[in-house]
Amino acid sequence: MKFPKSYNYGTLRWEKEILEAYALYFVRFVQAYKEEGITIHQVHVQNEVVADQKFPSCVWTGEQLREFIRDYLGPAFEQHGLDTEIWLGTINAPEEWDEWLKKKSSDFNAYANTVLSDPEAYKYVKGVGYQWAGKHAIQRTVQSYPELRYMQTENECGDGENTWFYARYVFNLYQHYFVNGVNAYIYWNMALEPRGRSTWGWEQNAMLTIDKENGSVTRNPEFYVMKHFSHFTSPSDRRVGLQGPWAGNAIAFKKPDGSHVVIVTNPFKEQRDLRLAIGGTRLPFRLEPESFHTIVVPIG
Repeated sequence: MKFPKSYNYGTLRWEKEILEAYALYFVRFVQAYKEEGITIHQVHVQNEVVADQKFPSCVWTGEQLREFIRDYLGPAFEQHGLDTEIWLGTINAPEEWDEWLKKKSSDFNAYANTVLSDPEAYKYVKGVGYQWAGKHAIQRTVQSYPELRYMQTENECGDGENTWFYARYVFNLYQHYFVNGVNAYIYWNMALEPRGRSTWGWEQNAMLTIDKENGSVTRNPEFYVMKHFSHFTSPSDRRVGLQGPWAGNAIAFKKPDGSHVVIVTNPFKEQRDLRLAIGGTRLPFRLEPESFHTIVVPIG
């Protein structure tokens, strides 16, 4: 079904019978899991549409995604009565320097807008998944299609050193994606062996390191980033806007009961003072150097 004939790298053969068969494969995949008692709630058409990887991968253009969803995958799901959602993802574009070095574009207009601006493709798409370089396109996509749902589909995996420095970068990723409208953030590699080396040699970070030799479990810095963003918040919370000099390093949520949760980082190497104002409440805080904080402000 691909050219060249390889699981790794390459592209789908763009022939009608191939595209019909591939859409039917998605149908059979969902049905087979259902028979085992597992419901597939959503499918993303392709992992990392611009990545020619050394592991199973397939490169797609925005035009190909549009045609496949519009003319093959969407109609196949309809024909077989599937309620599994079709998501436009996972998009790992725009690649940096594309316009300058490669004289081409993989930005918002080349992928998400190419698909979603076609009404016949749009009607099948329930959400958009972005990861890695997709962080550069999430804002414009949400601005253009605020009615859809959005997901950050793969946390950036680091280098296996599990440092506080990289944890601060990951904190910024959480903040960036949530401020720009995602409904979910997927952390990749929740638990790995020490150094987390993949089968193709990439050492990666994890929230937990599990040492099989001695049975120890280590909570790494990114575990605490996840805890700040998840422990005091819930799916029913709604993000609220922030203003002031700390807004670029913080995010706030309002709970159904009217209380607020503010998650903030001090990225500087010295203590800084934060003055938080919510309604008539004024709260002073001293933030330790290079630290993460969660502030819960009750009603009243």
